[in-house]
Amino acid sequence: MYQLYFKRQPAIRFSRFSRKGYALFACLGREVLVGVLSVATLANAKAEGIGAKTELATDSLTRRELKLDEVVVTGSRAPLTALQSAKMVTVISRDEIRRAAATSIQDILKLAQGVDVRQRGPMGVQTDISINGGTFDQITILLNGMDIGSPQTGHNAADFPVALEDIERIEVLEGAAARVFGSSAFSGAINIVTRREAQNSLGLSSEGGSYGTIAAGGFLNLATGKVRQRMSGGYGQSDGGTENTYFRMRRTFYQGDFSGRRFDLFWQAGITSKDYGAGTFYGLKSDNQYEATRRLIASVGGRLRGLPASLVVEPMLYGHRDWDHYQWIKGKTGAAAGENFHRTDVYGASLNMHLVWALGRTALGGDLRRERIRSTAYGERLSPEDWRGIHGSSRQYERLGERTNTSIFLEHDVVLRRWTLSMGLLANGNSWLGGGLRFYPGIDLAFRPATGWKLFASWNKALRLPTYTDLYISNRAQMGDLHLRPERVSTFRLGANLRQTGWEARTGVFYSRGRDMIDWVFETSASTRYHALNIGRLDNMGASVDVKWLPREWWPLCPIASVRLGYAYIHQRHDTSQPIFRSLYALEYLRHQLTAEVDHHLFSRLSAHWALRWQRRMNGYHPYAKIDGKLLWTARRFSLFLQADNLTAHRYYDLGGVRQPGLWIMAGGNVRF
Repeated sequence: MYQLYFKRQPAIRFSRFSRKGYALFACLGREVLVGVLSVATLANAKAEGIGAKTELATDSLTRRELKLDEVVVTGSRAPLTALQSAKMVTVISRDEIRRAAATSIQDILKLAQGVDVRQRGPMGVQTDISINGGTFDQITILLNGMDIGSPQTGHNAADFPVALEDIERIEVLEGAAARVFGSSAFSGAINIVTRREAQNSLGLSSEGGSYGTIAAGGFLNLATGKVRQRMSGGYGQSDGGTENTYFRMRRTFYQGDFSGRRFDLFWQAGITSKDYGAGTFYGLKSDNQYEATRRLIASVGGRLRGLPASLVVEPMLYGHRDWDHYQWIKGKTGAAAGENFHRTDVYGASLNMHLVWALGRTALGGDLRRERIRSTAYGERLSPEDWRGIHGSSRQYERLGERTNTSIFLEHDVVLRRWTLSMGLLANGNSWLGGGLRFYPGIDLAFRPATGWKLFASWNKALRLPTYTDLYISNRAQMGDLHLRPERVSTFRLGANLRQTGWEARTGVFYSRGRDMIDWVFETSASTRYHALNIGRLDNMGASVDVKWLPREWWPLCPIASVRLGYAYIHQRHDTSQPIFRSLYALEYLRHQLTAEVDHHLFSRLSAHWALRWQRRMNGYHPYAKIDGKLLWTARRFSLFLQADNLTAHRYYDLGGVRQPGLWIMAGGNVRF
């Protein structure tokens, strides 16, 4: 049971320490919280970064949650502290994830300001994620710093092998970031950072609810000496909330790390497997589509420390293989019936080095990435002797597409008392483009006028290559174009963060100047297939504000834990020499996005979380409001929840003719040993 403490003094949190002998006398009679803020960059983010809790084996603070005044990570090649960071990065903490009325990572991202999540299937079966008016192919998605995007299509980029229980935090970086992540970070990046625990533990969870939905999962942490390991897995299935949207999902994830005196090692591997009814996902002419995807990912990296001149060297090897089996009409096989198979292989090596010297912090790195697709529909046609068999089918991979991407990064950061200046450059070459290296610069500036205040300004450029779907697809609903040109963008951003006791706020404006943008369009009213096309100039201009009230930092007994309100607005300007009758993605941006959340205590161990999302999408969509709720009972070793998605049972559309389900109720719990 919760205990009430009267005459309790507020805690003092130190951001600076003095050597003066009298410095701590003012703290007599009050609680003093001392914690260490660990910061990881998006570029080389590891699970040991910022956490909500600090592991203190013998300290009285072991079971006390330490509230960090700043939980901000940087997006630079060289690690910078939260105070020094020159990037605007939204961090969704583990506690926020636990309390949210969400069943998937995709549901969590819906509440991040500026992020557009367009679900086809429920519970994250298939989701298009974009940032600031971009498209789903224009962002980089990372798992512990590893790029897991696919050159086949961005539709399946969010096939995560981890569950919400595995996640420590989610980092969202808005705006072009090619000089940090490479050419695919066109409009932003999302990094999923998983948990790493220094104690042995076992956890089990299960849930069930509407439309025959059931799911179960578990994890095991093993910590022996300098080695920590975590294994997790899960299974879920449902009949789906609308016609032919059933699914079966399986996932397995393993990670580990070793900490030595001069070097660290970290590794991860994951498998996802999905089979689902694809309803009208890719066209209204068939409501009995089917898709199955498989993904295998792995990476191993290290950090070599203790070298001369404060040099740190961080190598990484990574790779993932994706399988995609699609049928226009479930059960009908063969190319003539609209059945396709694809196998995509991505593998590469990266190296990042950074050092601290008299003029600042300098980072130099490179990445060599190989992309290959074997397909029945995408790529150049092979001679019959080079065809490869397809497991479980009499068909063969008859086509092949290959390209190699080379990236060289250079960045320098100047960190002063109130200022941070970060300048960088990406030199990129791709075998598909030819013509040598192309250069994409960027600059970020942060100013800290007073405690708790930070002002930002940035300018960055980026490039995005067409996917193999953009280039080669040809079916009853879509037609690719081999003559597509890469997309180009310059992004300008201004913003401010304010953090004071009891509340925090952030606001920003941006202007994205895009050229040769790619979209799927009907060129005339008589068109029957969407055509991949460079639609010309596309400029996105927008502003956002996000305010959070934390009354318990003033009054610890307040029943309201937090109240958050956010709003984002985007205006788009499009100019093309070709007529466009209808757009499928790029022109279907969110003009208005309003989000509100309330987290409060009810009684005993019972708390509640409520979330409202109102949005208006352009290009013929009706605006709608959606309300979600969650009741959470938390004990020391277990928790129980009851949550409802779409309490008003409003039937809405996020993408094309894919109707979303009404009220969806789930109940479940987890136990930890």
